[in-house]
Amino acid sequence: MEKILVSGCLMGQAVRYDGLSKAIDDAIWCEWLAQGRLISVCPEVAGGLPVPRAKAEQQADGRVFTEQGADVSSEFTEGAQQALALATKYQIKFAILKANSPSCGNQYIYDGTFTGQLIEGAGITARLLQQAGIEVFNEHQLQVLQSRLAALETGG
Repeated sequence: MEKILVSGCLMGQAVRYDGLSKAIDDAIWCEWLAQGRLISVCPEVAGGLPVPRAKAEQQADGRVFTEQGADVSSEFTEGAQQALALATKYQIKFAILKANSPSCGNQYIYDGTFTGQLIEGAGITARLLQQAGIEVFNEHQLQVLQSRLAALETGG
C-alpha cells in the first residue's frame, strides 16, 4: 500500500503560522487515514519555526521573508529537506500539501507582497519533493490522487 506524505495542518494539527489547522473532512481522506496511508509533516515546524509564527511569503528570487522582513529561507529549506527525508524513509511517491503555502503550495503561492495575490508557482517543500520525483497534490485534488493510486495499485 502506497503511503502519502501530508501537511500536518491538513491532519488537524495546529501548526499553521496562525496557530490553527486546516483539517480535512472528506470520505477519501478518512479512508486513507483508516488505512494508515498518511504520514504527517509540517515542514515549517520541522525547519525550526515556532507556532504561532509571523506570516511569510516567497519572494521572486525564491527566498522567504516574514511580513516584518525577517529572512526565514534557511528554516523553510531545512523543513523541506526534513520532509524529503521522511518521504525517502517511507518510499513515498505522493504528497498532499496545503495549497498556496510558501512551503507546500503545489500550483500557486502568494506573490511575496502580503496583499493576498496568488501567482503560479510552488512552495519550497513542494518544489523539492517534485524535483525528487514525488507527485505533489493539494487538498482540492484528492480525487485526482485517488485515481492515480487506483491505477498504480491495479497496474493500470
